[in-house]
Amino acid sequence: MGQKIHPVGFRLGITQEHKSRWFADASRYPKLLQEDHTIRNFLEKNPMKLKSLESPGISMIRIERKADQIDLEIHTSRPGVVVGRGGQGIEELRTNLQKALGDPNRQIRINVVEVARVDADAALIAENVAQQLERRVSFRRVVRQAIQRAQRAGIEGIKIQVSGRLNGAEIARTEYTREGKVPLHTLRADIDFAYKTAQTIYGILGIKVWVFKGEIIPGQEEVAPAAAPANQPRRRQPRRRQQFEDRSNDE
Repeated sequence: MGQKIHPVGFRLGITQEHKSRWFADASRYPKLLQEDHTIRNFLEKNPMKLKSLESPGISMIRIERKADQIDLEIHTSRPGVVVGRGGQGIEELRTNLQKALGDPNRQIRINVVEVARVDADAALIAENVAQQLERRVSFRRVVRQAIQRAQRAGIEGIKIQVSGRLNGAEIARTEYTREGKVPLHTLRADIDFAYKTAQTIYGILGIKVWVFKGEIIPGQEEVAPAAAPANQPRRRQPRRRQQFEDRSNDE
């Protein structure tokens, strides 16, 4: 069997960035690393403990540190659920994170970012597939619908792999479906990868999703199209030709 490598870790420093951006000396590094793990585990694995985060739809969590302050950047498909009414959800989340870290006075700044294309995000696709599999929907139907929504979102390729006792079979197996191209060996390819598990009555199902969003050329920035001047007259749209039915032969 071939040796597999994480698609994001394979591209770190080339087309991908680290999700934790901070520096610490050797004496503090283990403690801060454990804090990062606690924060991610609290937000991703235990969202049901928070009343305001019953279904947050978290895509990615970025962690930065400035002195003793932690800056969290939460990318979610439902920012209103995370923020809550009048920012109450943010305060509740900050309080619970301080309890999880064991320091009620820890400075935590939370920034919520909305995901623009929900159907093109690998983590959200995998979470949606896992939720439907837990409701005992046929895995082939779930995967096919997820791929169709992703294609309508404008991606160039997608691959979804499901492993385990599929549809309650006695013998576990692995099946995958791929549409478009997913060049995992190309370093300049923008590959979004996610892994989720579904807790079913037959056991645990593993879901892996690869999404190919195009190629990134290092050092080359996209140039935004210049906006049209305000005083420029608008072009008239060509008039649509009217179509008439020929009923001369009708009796």
